[in-house]
Amino acid sequence: MTTFIAFDGMTRLAAGSLAAVVERCKHLLDARPDASPIIYDDSTGRPVDIDYRGTTHDVLARLPGHEPPAKRGPGRPKLGVVAREVTLLPRHWGWLSAQPGGASVALRRLVETASRQQAPADRLRQASEAVDRVMMALAGNLPDYEEASRAFHRSDRVRFDTLTEAWPPDIRDYVRVLAARAGGEA
Repeated sequence: MTTFIAFDGMTRLAAGSLAAVVERCKHLLDARPDASPIIYDDSTGRPVDIDYRGTTHDVLARLPGHEPPAKRGPGRPKLGVVAREVTLLPRHWGWLSAQPGGASVALRRLVETASRQQAPADRLRQASEAVDRVMMALAGNLPDYEEASRAFHRSDRVRFDTLTEAWPPDIRDYVRVLAARAGGEA
């Protein structure tokens, strides 16, 4: 499950599901309209754009995944298959066409196999990118940011912890958690 965290300046507001974090941010904005909470997706380190207009119910109703369920009618269910153009050499098309089930089945099978094999490396790369994004956004102006970033990429946990020690506690702790997820070291 994807988790989220919200900061208002250097202070952590909430962490958890998107709905819970958005609700906390909405309450803050209702109490302090000058606040500027930013929500980050833990898995990507990207900020999440939220429309806070209206009531808390209105805001939550606009979140992704809160659409009313589609009514099912007669016919085949939608499987989520998307047609797109793929450019291959003639010999590739020949090989794909000769596979059991044809080109589409063979391509799906190849993509599934490759995605399973690459999953651990992809997760580490995405976690590392999340650390980079969050560090730049939250700590880019803090002392020793650049050195801490270098220590992170060298997997020098001791140096990373030393350089981030003076950072505001909420930012320091969050960056350290993400760094630990990204590589176990720093």
